[in-house]
Amino acid sequence: MPELPEVETVRRGLQPVLEGARIERVETRRPNLRYPFPERFGERLAGHRITSLGRRAKYLIADVEDAPLLICHLGMSGSFRIETDEDGTTPGAFHHERSKSEKHDHVVFHVATAKGEPARVVFNDPRRFGFMLFAERNGAEHPMLSGLGVEPTGNALDGELLAGLFRDKKTPLKAALLDQRLIAGLGNIYVCEALWRAGLSPTRAAGTVAVVGKVARERAALLATSIREVIADAIAAGGSSLRDYVHTDGSLGYFQHSFSVYDREGAPCAHSGCAGHVERIVQSGRSTFYCRQCQR
Repeated sequence: MPELPEVETVRRGLQPVLEGARIERVETRRPNLRYPFPERFGERLAGHRITSLGRRAKYLIADVEDAPLLICHLGMSGSFRIETDEDGTTPGAFHHERSKSEKHDHVVFHVATAKGEPARVVFNDPRRFGFMLFAERNGAEHPMLSGLGVEPTGNALDGELLAGLFRDKKTPLKAALLDQRLIAGLGNIYVCEALWRAGLSPTRAAGTVAVVGKVARERAALLATSIREVIADAIAAGGSSLRDYVHTDGSLGYFQHSFSVYDREGAPCAHSGCAGHVERIVQSGRSTFYCRQCQR
């Protein structure tokens, strides 16, 4: 499943084409993806301009003038590509083979960009776990968005906030970090990486970063900084290269090559001076990678 940095990378790739673009028409080549398309989906979008393209957690949100908000989720294998009349192929080099069959091109947005140039934005999703839904203008009230917690980017996520979220929680720290009601958009990969950077065990009780005292405050502050930094690094690197994931230009990210613990079972710990090795355990059915020696 693409994580927040992948979704942000897609947003930034689509932004120059879609922001300010007028939707001329929308093709839906099947009645549903994970969910059925909203009633009169293409009709309600056609003729309207996209004023902004945003992101909330792992959702792309297009603000369409005089139309409902459009919420998009990539699912497990969804990706967008941009086509123009001058270049009918997807730009960029593919590092993994992807579907080129039209049967996986489920939605095509025909647009005129802000510069008046024609373009097509194609949503391809072999597994069809992605979806496109409408929300009213106050998108925060949509069931997909209303229960989401704070974003793991920006200075709003600090040690004091984390301590408040985790106070008295006995659940493992990793499970608390993956709770989308507390922090929105954090996924398995980047939680493992952030905990390693902070030197905190994924199995410790979440409430231990919220108890009174200097040590707990320092833990919470370091964890908040580690979360923000690992997400920022991943976005800067273009997102992690997951098996079925491609950028809007067809290329894949490289951040997976700099993972410190994720999927590195048995490798020496990369922390300077640590003689430990990366271990893999299973928590709530998910693989967790960490160094038992330096993550306490």
